[in-house]
Amino acid sequence: MNNSVAGTARLLGAGLRALLALTIVCGVLYPLAVTGIAQALFHDKANGSEIKDKSGNVVGSSLIGQTYDLPKRNPDDPEEAAKPDLTWFQPRPSAGLGANSVNTRYSLLLSGATNKAADNPELVAMVEAAKAAVIADNSTADYEVRAEDVPADAVTSSGSGLDPNISPAYARLQVHRVAQKNGLSVKQVEELVKDHTEGRELGFMGEPRVNVLELNTALKALS
Repeated sequence: MNNSVAGTARLLGAGLRALLALTIVCGVLYPLAVTGIAQALFHDKANGSEIKDKSGNVVGSSLIGQTYDLPKRNPDDPEEAAKPDLTWFQPRPSAGLGANSVNTRYSLLLSGATNKAADNPELVAMVEAAKAAVIADNSTADYEVRAEDVPADAVTSSGSGLDPNISPAYARLQVHRVAQKNGLSVKQVEELVKDHTEGRELGFMGEPRVNVLELNTALKALS
């Protein structure tokens, strides 16, 4: 009996020592080491890829898209459609589902795609309506947007519905309208788009892109 109790006690002691050691190594030392390495080598990414304005205030993350809409006339009405603030470059449409009170820049509960087939009547109607809106919003007195000029990302959402980037073609399509709304020359805004156009990763992965939040932050500083 005594041998059994002593053996059990040794097993319990060994288990507790192992638990304590693993807790210290895996729960304290390893997270501290990973956090330290991340902060030292990848400080920007480790802190959420924050974007700051010229005053040093954080305005968002380069990894998550934002909307640029006018304030609703009735903020408590969930049925009231938000209207874009045409002073700014507009992002891709959002395909988020539901609403929330946390990230009010996007009316989201879940991120995700529409999951509608390309020939789905509802999706076709949404795309056609979005194309008409893009043409109407971005045509100015001296610049007319044609239907064939509207790129796919201007009228369709990404798989996540939170894409922070648009194509250079969509950014260029908005240049005349943004210049007019902000009292800037077309050349100034074209240079802004050019400066914020990123190429393919490693020269061959993905497509050229423009981060909308970074572009609008630079636009605000310019105008």
